[in-house]
Amino acid sequence: MSSSSSSAQLSLPRALARLIPFAKPAKWWIFAGLLVALLGSVASLIIPIVLQWVVDGPLLTGDRTAIVWGVAAVLGLGVAEALFIFLRRRFVLRPMTEVEFTIRQTFYERLQRLPVAFHDRWQSGQLLSRMMQDIGLIRRWLTFGLIMLVVNVLTMLIGIGLLFRWHWALGTVFFICSLPIWIVGYRFEQKYGALSRKSQDQSGDLATAVEESVHGIRVLKAFGRGGHSLDQFRKQAESLRGTEMHKAREVGLIWFWYDLVPFLALGACLFTGIVLASMGQLTVGELFGFFALAAAVRWPMNSLGFLFSFLIDARTATDRVFEVFDAEITIADPEHPRTVEQPRGELAFRDVHFRFADARDHERDLVDGLDLVLRPGETMALVGATGSGKTTLTALPTRLYDVTAGAVELDGVDVRDLTLEELRGRIGVAFEDPILFSASVRENVLLGREDLDPEGPEADRVLREALDVAQAGFVFDLPNGIDTEVGEEGMSLSGGQRQRLALARVVAAGPDVLVLDDPLSALDVDTEALVEAALRRVLATTTALIVAHRPSTVSMADRVAVMERGRVTAVGTHSELLRTSDHYRYLISSLEAGEEAPAVDAAVAEPVAGDASPPHDDTPMSEPDDTTGSAGSTGTEEVAR
Repeated sequence: MSSSSSSAQLSLPRALARLIPFAKPAKWWIFAGLLVALLGSVASLIIPIVLQWVVDGPLLTGDRTAIVWGVAAVLGLGVAEALFIFLRRRFVLRPMTEVEFTIRQTFYERLQRLPVAFHDRWQSGQLLSRMMQDIGLIRRWLTFGLIMLVVNVLTMLIGIGLLFRWHWALGTVFFICSLPIWIVGYRFEQKYGALSRKSQDQSGDLATAVEESVHGIRVLKAFGRGGHSLDQFRKQAESLRGTEMHKAREVGLIWFWYDLVPFLALGACLFTGIVLASMGQLTVGELFGFFALAAAVRWPMNSLGFLFSFLIDARTATDRVFEVFDAEITIADPEHPRTVEQPRGELAFRDVHFRFADARDHERDLVDGLDLVLRPGETMALVGATGSGKTTLTALPTRLYDVTAGAVELDGVDVRDLTLEELRGRIGVAFEDPILFSASVRENVLLGREDLDPEGPEADRVLREALDVAQAGFVFDLPNGIDTEVGEEGMSLSGGQRQRLALARVVAAGPDVLVLDDPLSALDVDTEALVEAALRRVLATTTALIVAHRPSTVSMADRVAVMERGRVTAVGTHSELLRTSDHYRYLISSLEAGEEAPAVDAAVAEPVAGDASPPHDDTPMSEPDDTTGSAGSTGTEEVAR
């Protein structure tokens, strides 16, 4: 992805600097943590100087009082170091959890604002791993890794500088012997960075695999494919394990060098110190103090391996989080929004074209120059063969996707000129595959009514009316009634129950325009008839576009629009279209058979008038029933004639 490549091109300091706006409110706490951590390190560096004074002074002279003061000084410095470490943790821990909260909240808000097209491309597991794992890692690095890296590098530099205090030759030997650490660290960054990114991406893929298998557990069990799913998971987990092992080898290698180099430096310094002492250029106390200080510097040097790997992991996590932050929000409020002065509920499609951004040049638009106007208060059924673009069309009025050409208008105003809040408050959508949230029935149905107090009498009235329209009275028989938690995605309910609650949700929102994508497909015939009877009361005063896959759904419409290959080819009443449209007769015949018509290639000749079967199909025509043709019937008898 482009965002990924742009993040990878940033240098490590510039990449991590992108966290500054989030960490800025806690900057004084970070500085305080750095200061007390540095004071703790300075306290540890002073101890060797005190020890040198004790060895060369009181121990040689036998001054017990001075020895006691020396011991007290070392004890005091040790206590001070421990206190500073405690204060460092106290200063940064709480502010960094607030920084983590801010990043996580901003990340979630960004996910809500990004268009549906973004979520179509991204795996949910990748987003989940960024939200939880990567942001948590960033917080731990800001809390511990950043401060300790700065402090330990400064401690090492200050300590090496103090080593020159006793003798320039000792300091020079120690410094030269320490240079390989920086060379190894640079090479480590180059290798470990790629491994860290690969590991975190694989973790996201593994999270996606787990999520998909949990959501699809019924399918896996029904087809007996649990073993196959386990094999696929094992392969992905093994791949992640291999990457983690490669990372561990790299970390182990750098730890080896960071452990070895200080010992080599100490060995070289010991030899040099003995020579200098034998020449009378160094006292025993100075040699003792030098090695005590070198030992104090050794820990910061050893920790660089861990801190460098932590730094690179944090940089990778930052890149992954900012890939989402950098994703373009293509569907947003206009700079100068308009409003509908006189809401009437007219919905119009003006020469609408739509194609996905990754569509190839030779592919036709999914919606290809479509024109359609729904009059205020009118119910229009949309019928068409599979792949004609019906479901795609239902996503355009609320700007789940933006048209690539033409315009969708609400009461004469282009929907792109309205704020998303106003637009989606005035147009309600119910999808064929209903999604419920892990919340109570009440919260799910009143999702679109932020203006109501969920526990107030008005909310209770709206809730009960919506449930009545959707024939969802079954909720009162649930263990806790309308306060029953429906579980993740509502899977504790049947498909028909979920569909009725989704319909109740859109009815409760009270929009001016309803867009329904086959909202009754999971209902049995008797329940469907009851829902349709109640729904007619709502449709009497509401503009509605209904994707119809059943003849009974068509019967609710004032007019019917026939869609072929992304265009509306005929509009009229049910009876008019039966008389004038061969393709409509074929579609109605398919709906009566209980299945949606397959897509018919435009290059194939049109069926002859009166033939309700597709071209070159020898299937006999349905027998006429005993009902007379009317606006509320399926028109079988008329088709037969």
